[in-house]
Amino acid sequence: MLYTQDIARALKSGHHGGISDEAFNAALMQTEGALEELRAAHASGSLPLLRLPEKIDDFPALKKAAARLKKASDVVILGVGGSSLGGQTLAQLADYAVPGLGTLRGKPRVHFFDNLDPRTFEAVLKKLPIKTAQFVAISKSGGTGETLMQTIAAIGALKKAGRGKRIKDHMIGLSEPAKPGKKNGLRELLESFGCMMLDHDTGIGGRFSALSNVGLLPALVLGLDGKKIRAGAGEALAPLLARAPAKEVPFALGAALSVAASAEGKNIQVLQAYNDRCERFTRWWVQLWAESLGKNGKGTTPVTALGPVDQHSQLQLWLAGPRDKLFTVLTTDVANTGSRMDGALAKRSGEPDFGGRKIGDLVAAQGRATADTLAKNGCPVRTIHVAKLDERSLGALMMHFMLETIVAAHLLGVDPFDQPAVEEGKVLAKKYLAGK
Repeated sequence: MLYTQDIARALKSGHHGGISDEAFNAALMQTEGALEELRAAHASGSLPLLRLPEKIDDFPALKKAAARLKKASDVVILGVGGSSLGGQTLAQLADYAVPGLGTLRGKPRVHFFDNLDPRTFEAVLKKLPIKTAQFVAISKSGGTGETLMQTIAAIGALKKAGRGKRIKDHMIGLSEPAKPGKKNGLRELLESFGCMMLDHDTGIGGRFSALSNVGLLPALVLGLDGKKIRAGAGEALAPLLARAPAKEVPFALGAALSVAASAEGKNIQVLQAYNDRCERFTRWWVQLWAESLGKNGKGTTPVTALGPVDQHSQLQLWLAGPRDKLFTVLTTDVANTGSRMDGALAKRSGEPDFGGRKIGDLVAAQGRATADTLAKNGCPVRTIHVAKLDERSLGALMMHFMLETIVAAHLLGVDPFDQPAVEEGKVLAKKYLAGK
């Protein structure tokens, strides 16, 4: 496996603050039904997400679009939620949004605008070298208000810069194919200028679209290998297709643990990753978990954390606050990496044991220590360890957590693929905008 998962310290048999083994085993038994449904969906093709690891027919169009975007000085990705977070998660492997380092990347500079802020976006359009920039607008339905406004504003800025007759050379759209009787504002807008359009799979919702062309297009622009990403996803899916029992399926174990924890009053789930390049992964997971499970009075609250920095902010609460949390600590092989500490300087600083050590040694020790400290203080802890964070392992992790979410939804009796409460807010926002 590209990653290993240990749930022993999350169970009462593993330490005194864990989830009861009875509750966990009962939930795990119920996952068998969900696994059978997933196998049936894979066989029938009714859940396209499960077929993405083997999908290759979208790569010619993806590579064509990526080749064009690579020639730009700046690539601006417009999209909200699942239309952006999956792409950001993969892009971070190539140093996107890594503190201090992301701004030092060479061209093309990639920018994701997933939050609509009028001051920010206006300033960007003024400062961006717009004549050499490219825009990618992503919306599954084509009716996402934020994305439509961003796209309209970008077209206006291109016109102002004298590129009104060359809009098609600056804009690419990614949306569902046109359907008779269904309006798709983004597609209609961009096609009116002759812009290149990529088709969003109609059977894959935004927050589950990271492994589709939605997430892979930015990844390819940044030089990542999309086929390796999907191959890694296939490895996470393999135990399901091999008809392994639930106790041997990592994502089934995770789902059962989460639901059992919730039943015992632990309604907050914390995911702490010890790697800068997993920061957007944790944010992607928050949307995936919250929007898929938060229905009918059910669901648990996802909380992100980044190590080691959040040891200096949230750890105090975790250890000495309410016992209402289930923790997942995600670590990678960072030991013996990074700058080596000069022995004389380490001694002078009062930390002689730092001498000869590398920065990665401390990070690895901190990740291990956090999990151990939580467990020793009665907090249930699951650990996931990735030997090497790359396209394959990140693809595997993303597939794992999507499947874990779907199985958890089955156990809770909710539909993981809709978001009725969010849709209500969208309708009201457009109503208020129209002055009604």
